[in-house]
Amino acid sequence: MNDVVIIGIGQTPVGEHWELSLRTLAFRAIQAARREAGNVTPDAMYIANFFAPIASAQTNLGALLAENMSLSGIESYTVEAAEASGAAAFRQACLAVESGYVNCALVVGVEKCSDAIGAQQEASAAQSMDYDFEGMYGLTTSAQAALLMQRYLYQYGLPSDVLADFALLAHANAVHNPNAMYRKTVSREMYRNAGMISDPLNMFDQAPLADGAAAILLTRRSLAPQGLPFPLVKVVGSASVVDTLALHDRTDVLAFDAAGLSVQRACRQAGIIPEDIDLFELSDSFSIYAALGLEAAGFAVRGEGWKMARDGRLSIGGELPILTMGGAKARGLPFGAGGVYQLVEAVLQLRGQAGGSQVQNARRALVQTLGGPASTAVTHVLERE
Repeated sequence: MNDVVIIGIGQTPVGEHWELSLRTLAFRAIQAARREAGNVTPDAMYIANFFAPIASAQTNLGALLAENMSLSGIESYTVEAAEASGAAAFRQACLAVESGYVNCALVVGVEKCSDAIGAQQEASAAQSMDYDFEGMYGLTTSAQAALLMQRYLYQYGLPSDVLADFALLAHANAVHNPNAMYRKTVSREMYRNAGMISDPLNMFDQAPLADGAAAILLTRRSLAPQGLPFPLVKVVGSASVVDTLALHDRTDVLAFDAAGLSVQRACRQAGIIPEDIDLFELSDSFSIYAALGLEAAGFAVRGEGWKMARDGRLSIGGELPILTMGGAKARGLPFGAGGVYQLVEAVLQLRGQAGGSQVQNARRALVQTLGGPASTAVTHVLERE
């Protein structure tokens, strides 16, 4: 995929945007991306969304958003893979551009999670699980993550606050991100005193569902506009892998096999090994997912992913910076759009535009988005030209 380059990005602040509609959020992100790319017109638009059919009573987003952007006549439809929807839509755009069937592709992730509140919001998110064997019996995504966290603590004999450093790191990194929902640091004492969601999972172990939109424009290197005021970022690796939807169908619930395989395949395509990257934007919708994602990718041995956060190796100046602009925990999680935000943030790092969160001399980024507990795992390798 060395010929696929990113020529424009855009994003809205993440938060509870009660006053903005789904189409308005998408419009703002797309407009920003197009303006950055010299107002190019895409041939196709790939939309990442999960909540709209349930919370906003809206489907057929391809037609809705294309019309709203005066892009009628292009190819446009929604890609859904739970929280991995954004990364999956980006992969489809990459494949379309690389194939030559599309010259310029637009990816937009947009969510209005606040269109559902309370139990309705939980029920909406739970539709990403196996309804017949999990959701039907009242299991929520939070309770599912809590089961994994409980198993992790038990299996490796760890104290209940061992994953605290992932939340502390995310919040520290979000301080300099103007689009983050929570731009305040968190202390260990605050973590320990936080309210319990589903024992042992507390409020700082879970990313808040939020509203937002992020957009990316892709084309082939030969078609990229001349004179752009930033270095081009190219997509050099891309892979998508699925695992069982229900946890009880796995032989080892703490082995995020799909996550590991997608990293291996994306890195092999890029001609690198995981240790060659300069930063890793991983999934932290729950802190346990961050630990298991690090272990699946091979950066830590089983049961020791948390040590990397505790020892400072994952900080901006550490050996493997993660969640560099706050991750889902502090930036906020616009569910299906989260993967597009991750990619936009990685692009900012590689361009040297990440402000106070900048990873010095960042040239190559690994970006992984998980749908559920790695039921879907989509990984990309981005590289600055």
